Amino acid sequence: MVLNPEIIQWLALALLVWVIILTALIFQSSLHYKKLTKNVSQKDLKTVLSSIMTQLNQNQKQVEELQGQIAAQQKKLKTHIQKVGFVRFNPFPATGGDQSFCLALLDANDTGFVLSSLHSRDTTRFYAKAVKNGEGSGYELSKEEKRAIEDAK
Repeated sequence: MVLNPEIIQWLALALLVWVIILTALIFQSSLHYKKLTKNVSQKDLKTVLSSIMTQLNQNQKQVEELQGQIAAQQKKLKTHIQKVGFVRFNPFPATGGDQSFCLALLDANDTGFVLSSLHSRDTTRFYAKAVKNGEGSGYELSKEEKRAIEDAK
């Protein structure tokens, strides 16, 4: 049985395309393997995988340590001043202007203090009152101080 020269040409062309595809795949795999073994003195896959796993374990430990530090910082931040309320008012109708004020400084748990200033013609007086969980602690709060706390929330 004699093959037609045209069929032989098509088979040779198909074989050539197949060889080119295989060559490209082998070249690509070779480059990938060289990239994996770039900084490894022994060029075997076991060594490469072992070093990758070691680095992965170290990274996991660092991530867990950082997560613990973040949690500690978040817990600590709840005690810092985060909320501010400010109210100006006139405690004495006979005098002019809203020269008096209440300033509420609270943390995440609505705990902190209220600073009040009462201004009159002769003097200005300052008062500080503790606040726990959004309520006055030890002293009764004025309506302006309560409003400053509400504004802070």
